[in-house]
Amino acid sequence: MEALTELSYALDTFYFLVSGVLVMWMAAGFSMLEAGMVRAKNTAEILTKNISLFAVACIMYMLYGYSIMYPAEAVNAWWPGLGSILGAEDNATADVLASGGDTYYSGLSDFFFQVVFVATAMSIVSGAVAERMKLWAFLVFAVVMTGFIYPLQGYWKWGGGGLDALGFLDFAGSGVVHLCGATAAFAGVLLLGARKGKYRPDGTINAFPGANMPLATLGTFILWMGWFGFNGGSELMISNVEEANAVALVFVNTNMAAAGGVVAAMLTARLLFGKTDLTMALNGALAGLVAITAEPLTPTPLLATFIGAIGGVIVVFSIIGLDKLKIDDPVGAISVHGVVGMWGLLAVVLSNADATIVAQLTGLGVIFAWTFGASLLTWFVIKMIMGIRVSEEEEYAGVDLSECGLEAYPEFVGSQGSGK
Repeated sequence: MEALTELSYALDTFYFLVSGVLVMWMAAGFSMLEAGMVRAKNTAEILTKNISLFAVACIMYMLYGYSIMYPAEAVNAWWPGLGSILGAEDNATADVLASGGDTYYSGLSDFFFQVVFVATAMSIVSGAVAERMKLWAFLVFAVVMTGFIYPLQGYWKWGGGGLDALGFLDFAGSGVVHLCGATAAFAGVLLLGARKGKYRPDGTINAFPGANMPLATLGTFILWMGWFGFNGGSELMISNVEEANAVALVFVNTNMAAAGGVVAAMLTARLLFGKTDLTMALNGALAGLVAITAEPLTPTPLLATFIGAIGGVIVVFSIIGLDKLKIDDPVGAISVHGVVGMWGLLAVVLSNADATIVAQLTGLGVIFAWTFGASLLTWFVIKMIMGIRVSEEEEYAGVDLSECGLEAYPEFVGSQGSGK
């Protein structure tokens, strides 16, 4: 019996770690998607943002973010207390055997799985503020976001805090991860302003096509693949028949929601524009994935497809609507992760009998209000101290040169080539 307990512990820990690796792979997906959706002269800088934000997220979450989100002893339901540095201690064999199955994975594997979620939330911010934000202003915000803003609202739900007590449900993070990241991005975009030339004086919109659609498509497929770890790993266990079946259903529903999002976004774009817009199809896939993330276990595959499809329709109209409001989001991150994240939270009531619309709206409102207020204040302080936007000349030349001193495509862009 003891050998079986140890084997189950090892299997669940291994599953947790592999799921974390899949979610880390999503960082590559965000990098490729954003690099493909921005203009060529801003490619190196957006890639620098993505690798550096991942490193910052890991360090800040280790230092105190993780212990804020999962405190050993919280002060109350809304304030967990100040965090502490992650140690090397883990579960002793005797404690695992004595737990009766309640301790079924390594504590450090939980940290690894959670830290890649933090980086995902920060990656959402990266795309929305692309092409005109100072790199180091962005990284200063990343310190606060990953070390405090994200962990505190994460504690309210996943750490057993106030939202969890109210009955708010969010299986893998439509709200805790995606809405949080998009709201932080929204606050930054409001202070940052639109890219120069994006909105003409007569009210028309000047499209800035992405430089590399193959790269953006590759990034979307990588994100789609990584999402199986994102949602599947959130089941937390795979070592018995019931849990293995649950993980399989989560994988199937995650896949079907993405498929529904693609088809719905393509049809919507075709009806609105008379063309099948690839960027809308890509965002449709991501919208379907975000929509199902709040509850990928209880729907049938058909309902999961429907939830994803509604997300695909919503994202097209949201991208158009934000553009009309002159809210400039180069990659559609606010629409995909924020607006559709809200839909995902509300869609939980369609399949989970324990969910209530009041609890879901409360959780949505609290996450949005906290993240928006804290982020807006942080962005404002950074703006006052060091500025958040590059100069007009630097923006025109491309932030690759001004922020990184190199170009991603030197043969074709900027100082070495003929194109902009």
